[in-house]
Amino acid sequence: MKKLLSPHLLLAVAAMLILSCSEEQDFDQFDDLNVTPTVASSIFYLESDEEFINSVSAVSTFYAQTFNFDAFNEQFVAERLLEGTISYELENTTSKTLNITIEFLDEGGNILDTESLSIDPAPAQTETLEVDYGPGGKSLDILTNTSTFRVTGNNLGDATSISSEPDPKVIVRSAAEFLFRLK
Repeated sequence: MKKLLSPHLLLAVAAMLILSCSEEQDFDQFDDLNVTPTVASSIFYLESDEEFINSVSAVSTFYAQTFNFDAFNEQFVAERLLEGTISYELENTTSKTLNITIEFLDEGGNILDTESLSIDPAPAQTETLEVDYGPGGKSLDILTNTSTFRVTGNNLGDATSISSEPDPKVIVRSAAEFLFRLK
């Protein structure tokens, strides 16, 4: 029987395979790593039925609530925020024209920004409003310095009309997405 490969040839082929398949490792690639996760969160939820809105006949404010918002109270997190978007979803099946005001407050209670959302009476389509912060939007300082949201709901209509919709109510949902740079 003939030898197909001599031991020297086999050793030379193995050495070429080992040398050709390995390259020097560059452990400095970590410096080039760019990690930017997006974090999503709900912020607040408001729901009020038409019966309750009508019961507050003398005063037009049917809702007032303050929400704590500590998302950026850690400097490490605030410094790494690149951009953000706050979304508001507005649904109204009442017979009322409503206004929802969201105030962004700092730790001292100072107003940093205000969003005023006008909501048409039924039959109105569910609306979505997105507000951008960062490049091309409002200042990131608004988000990073906000510690509290103050939400107020006002009835701009009367206190007697009743919607023909079943279970008439107003619903306002709020959520946010934030993009961070981790390194």
